[in-house]
Amino acid sequence: MKMADNLSLKESVLFYLDRSGGLQKLTEDCKQFSDPQHNEAVYRFCISVNPSDVIEVDPVLGDCVLHDPLRATALFQSVCFLAVKTLSLVEKIQTESQVNVILKLTHLPPFPEYMLDLCIFPREYGPMRPVSMEGLVIAMTRVTKYTQGARFLCINDDCPSSTGFHHIRVHAPGATESATVRNDFSCMTCNSQLKEDVKFRVLGDKQLVELIHVKALDVLNAHQQSKHRYQSVTLFLRDELCNSMRIGRLYRVLGIPVHVHQWPNITWSVEANSVRLWEPEYPHKVSVSFQELLKATASSPWRFPAIVAHYFGLDMAPPGLYNTLKLCLLLSLVQTRADAKDTFHYLDLLVVTTDTLILDRLMAYSLGLACRGVRHQASGEMFASLSRDEHGAGTANIHAGSALLATGGICMLGDLGFYKKDRLDSIQSVLEGRTMSMFIPGKKYGEDADQQLSFPIQCSFWALTDSSQRSGRADCGVLGIAEMGPVPIQLADAFGLVIQCRDTVGEQTLLAQTVHTLQQAVQPGKPLYPSCWGFSSQDYQELLAHAQSLHVELSPGAEKIIHGYYMASRRVRTQSQGVKMSMASIKLLISLAEAHCKLCLRTRVLEEDAVIAVLLCENSVTLKHGASALVIPPDAVFPCDLNDVEGLHRRDTTLDELHQNILRFIYTYAPGADTYITEE
Repeated sequence: MKMADNLSLKESVLFYLDRSGGLQKLTEDCKQFSDPQHNEAVYRFCISVNPSDVIEVDPVLGDCVLHDPLRATALFQSVCFLAVKTLSLVEKIQTESQVNVILKLTHLPPFPEYMLDLCIFPREYGPMRPVSMEGLVIAMTRVTKYTQGARFLCINDDCPSSTGFHHIRVHAPGATESATVRNDFSCMTCNSQLKEDVKFRVLGDKQLVELIHVKALDVLNAHQQSKHRYQSVTLFLRDELCNSMRIGRLYRVLGIPVHVHQWPNITWSVEANSVRLWEPEYPHKVSVSFQELLKATASSPWRFPAIVAHYFGLDMAPPGLYNTLKLCLLLSLVQTRADAKDTFHYLDLLVVTTDTLILDRLMAYSLGLACRGVRHQASGEMFASLSRDEHGAGTANIHAGSALLATGGICMLGDLGFYKKDRLDSIQSVLEGRTMSMFIPGKKYGEDADQQLSFPIQCSFWALTDSSQRSGRADCGVLGIAEMGPVPIQLADAFGLVIQCRDTVGEQTLLAQTVHTLQQAVQPGKPLYPSCWGFSSQDYQELLAHAQSLHVELSPGAEKIIHGYYMASRRVRTQSQGVKMSMASIKLLISLAEAHCKLCLRTRVLEEDAVIAVLLCENSVTLKHGASALVIPPDAVFPCDLNDVEGLHRRDTTLDELHQNILRFIYTYAPGADTYITEE
């Protein structure tokens, strides 16, 4: 490289820094180093670089930033040092090597050569240039220290390098700690041994994160195993990037792939440059079939979600069977999300049944429609586990369990009868607090003190319990109370919504399911119900994605019903059963009403949505604690068959009657209800 070319590039760097505000930021950053007591070997400056703007200023410099980041860093370092000295910003900086410049890229060009697919193997030697990658965080370490820079002095007192800042070692991407600090460096002036001046050592924060392709979750889903090979990559987060990532979340990372040499091994890793939250895009369209159904059912606010649930999961169960469960599964899929304020909304389900096999299949099928679904195995780790970091730090490495991997989606627990009591207690604790705690013994992992870490649990839980396993509860004879099998009543309360799938028509249910299963076995792939509305799994997936994206608001009528029912039920059940209705009941009612509104593809929660929420909630509380003064049938949401228009009409009429019963219940028992609900 000719001197003139180098000078030209430095002029371009200076022009870019001046135009982009980089020089102004450099001036501001230097103020923190003005303290006379603040003496360090190196001074760290982060400079934001927009590759597109750099290319406009100087294409050669832009190419250098994108394909030779070490050389680009040296150019920016030289210009920043000249600016500091010319403007007398930091008098303590004597040599260029004391200026530690970190180039923070705003983005990379949207071309394939700048994208790194975490599924591609093998990962061989290549140019150290920035690439973009997207993935899921499955593990991370605690924050530890590393050496940003160190000052070395020559042991020969007659050598000019025995004083000053002639020998400065600074961390470079891919370098280990021993590459920055060790005792066998030689003086470049007299070749004598160098000795570190420890009081000038500069330490920074370091954290290791394991990132994996998001499709690796298919292995943990209930569907067929993937043929692809998935392997995580280790990210090095340094300084301001530490604690910028959370286990179970998706991120887009800009970083530089490096090969870390730790004899006798070489590890392929990535030095992170910038980190941003990332959400994959899902199709938000509604299929023509569902659009036609929406028009055909516009006369009733209840019919569209009823038919959607009626024909849901036809590969698992015939239409009309387990309709309440199907509706609740759809409501949970719609409501499980994080809003714009990063507040997570969830809807947990506990299903009580004697036929766990069929319902397990139905729930597993539904899990495949979630934006993220993880099926937990009873023998696996549910929340998190610890191991020792293998990259030399020796600190604790925290690995995500099923619940953390399901962040933003559904964690299916399966049959709770396979869980031990201590695991059931842990599940109850997490359901009640939505956080999990992990104890890290300091002595075991190289720390002076023990540490207790907490992680938010942001997923909905689905579970089954076999009611044929008698629990021996003394109050099972009370009207309405269901046998919960091995599930304690406290755990059932923590789930919120409990659904009982009973044999409503006795042998006819068994016959319908048997015929359905045999027809599937004899004629695989053939439509079993050609006269029904034809909705594919993709139709349902797109409908749920669209419904999930809707933003809804409660109407005054819906608010009155939810508030009135809560107050009335709280008074009645506290006086007659000693049951306390917690504030979680209000959240459950609102979640159910909002989810039903979204499934109807509306943005305003109506009274009819609140009625469905009250019926589901009242049935759930009745299964746990017995019936109240609001007497409703066990299958109040689907009181009749929906095979024809007459059945839909009968359902509408029954729900209208139940709506009036709820209003009378509120008027009679809710304090002050007469101010907003009339006796008529």
